[in-house]
Amino acid sequence: MSGRRSRVLILVQNLPVPFDRRVWLEAQTLRDHGYDVTVVCPTGHGTGRGRQVLDGVTVLAYPPYAPGGGAAGFVLEYAWSFLATARLVRRARRSGQFDVMQACNPPDIFWPIARWLRWEDGTRFVFDHHDLCPELYRSRFPEGARLPLRGLEALERATFRTADRVVATNESYAAVARERGGKRPNHVTVVRTGPDPQHLRPVAPRPELRRGRTHLAAYVGVMGPQDGVDVVLAAADHIVHTLGRTDLAFELMGSGDCHAALVAERDARGLRDAVHMPGRVSDAYLAEVLSTADVGLSPDPLNPLNDVSTMNKTMEYLAFALPVVAYELVETRLSAGDAAIYADPRSADPVNAYAEAILALIDEPEERALMGKRGRQRVETELAWEHQAPAYLRVFDELAGRTPDTGSGTR
Repeated sequence: MSGRRSRVLILVQNLPVPFDRRVWLEAQTLRDHGYDVTVVCPTGHGTGRGRQVLDGVTVLAYPPYAPGGGAAGFVLEYAWSFLATARLVRRARRSGQFDVMQACNPPDIFWPIARWLRWEDGTRFVFDHHDLCPELYRSRFPEGARLPLRGLEALERATFRTADRVVATNESYAAVARERGGKRPNHVTVVRTGPDPQHLRPVAPRPELRRGRTHLAAYVGVMGPQDGVDVVLAAADHIVHTLGRTDLAFELMGSGDCHAALVAERDARGLRDAVHMPGRVSDAYLAEVLSTADVGLSPDPLNPLNDVSTMNKTMEYLAFALPVVAYELVETRLSAGDAAIYADPRSADPVNAYAEAILALIDEPEERALMGKRGRQRVETELAWEHQAPAYLRVFDELAGRTPDTGSGTR
């Protein structure tokens, strides 16, 4: 390597860094082990336009463009993102070639850039597989047209074919890479989105966040069509209006495509006093809410995507020693284990089943405390990023030709 620092390029479209915690942990891990790291991403959440250096990581950001309007809007958004990303990659390459490029999905659009860099410089390509885009489409548009689905499947196939290595967020995604993507088992590595237990940890609770009620149930995350926040509102309606429980407040933090519609639904259901929906919140406020709450809500319904996906919010609840209320989904069960209570998504009335699961935990303080302790211990001993980082580093060390004495420290 002639003393040159190995350069890594990371491309991400759907979130900026450092707001995207998984990508930021990856970038920091590579930086700490001697890599020169550049991230190309959209602006937002504290990330300004152009070039900046954040904690030793170079970030090149472009203004996002999301016109909406269905399939045509997505095509325009992704075309803009691809062109803006390609322009910034060309700019970053002026400082020298990249040894490894990582692309994070969704969407699966950056494989042409990987092929170009491979042709120009021999750059190796790591696909950081965050989402199953075909399943995402099928979950959001179960009656949708077949042509967009075929297009997403084609993009996924091209990404898998181009990738030298695949980093999968769980075993279900690893199976997809092997079976649908045709990747060899030794070219697929599971690296879970493990929380940082030093950053995500309980702080002093603030009882006033319960807004005069005895208990608090919290949600944090995206509010899209497939995220189940509508389930929480329906369950809260059942708890408050049908069962007459006035001892439970709900704090639903986050934003997304459906946030405005969900706020309107909350108001239409007469839940303004019981359900607080502040939108996106600061890390400090989130920590205070999750340290005050009695249960964390993971209401993701059963669909082709959710059943095999690892939910970041579930991992965050575990880090804050917060017992989880979830539906019985394959990867949610594997993530939370016995730190959660599970409602049956196939029951005759899934909403009431979820409401009953919430109350079952609310009414059992000793069980809540035990489950929260199990969850925190699970994070500290198994799920935390410090336990995931060595496998992630080995992928890059192998592709970059690094050995222990060049600073990887992972073999």
